[in-house]
Amino acid sequence: MNREATLEQLRTLKLQGMARSYEAVLSLPVQSQPGAHELLAQLVQHEIENKRSKRTDLYLRLSKLRYASMLEEIKCSTERNLTREQVSSLADCSWIERAENLLVIGATGCGKSFLACGLGHQACQLGYKTLYLNMNRFIEKVTLAKLDGTFIKLLNQIEKTSLLILDDFGLQPLSADNRLALLQILEDRYKRKATLIASQLPVLKWHEYLGDPTLADAILDRLTANAQRIDLKGKSLRHDK
Repeated sequence: MNREATLEQLRTLKLQGMARSYEAVLSLPVQSQPGAHELLAQLVQHEIENKRSKRTDLYLRLSKLRYASMLEEIKCSTERNLTREQVSSLADCSWIERAENLLVIGATGCGKSFLACGLGHQACQLGYKTLYLNMNRFIEKVTLAKLDGTFIKLLNQIEKTSLLILDDFGLQPLSADNRLALLQILEDRYKRKATLIASQLPVLKWHEYLGDPTLADAILDRLTANAQRIDLKGKSLRHDK
């Protein structure tokens, strides 16, 4: 058997994890090389890890997360009204699997976006497609899509996303078109996909912010009916930088 030919065939088949693992085995002394069954298991495991790593890199790139934060970097304390147990309970992303929403509320600078991006990063690592949009970007995308006729394409893209993160909710006024688009997106996702909302506006003021009473009722029903909530407290973390 020509080992170099086998190595080249693995590369041709784009089995890069297997190829690197096999190349490493070939560099070992013959007496140190694993047996057939052990070698096969090792090659398959490395290929799985390689594909998982590539998928994570792709999902992270497409997610457009504002911060490259990770859950282990999240500051937990009684002052922040956030416990390590709360963060740990979200880390397995079962809430995404259950299509639950998460509302992260707190004053400016308290770490809402950092926490949201940490959860988004974790979701990407566990194989959940994620999309981060602050409300400015959301409004821009909706307005542009309406103008160039790609609104349905945008809706389909968002609908296929396992986790949608809408940040800075409540900071920018919403037009009638924006409110309708938001309702349509949330309707598509209701009990099917997870949505994370980060806002410095208290939930009790969301109805007033949304304006139109009928649309506000419909939007809030789809956002809050199946949602967990984190109310962050404490001073601005930006003062620590």
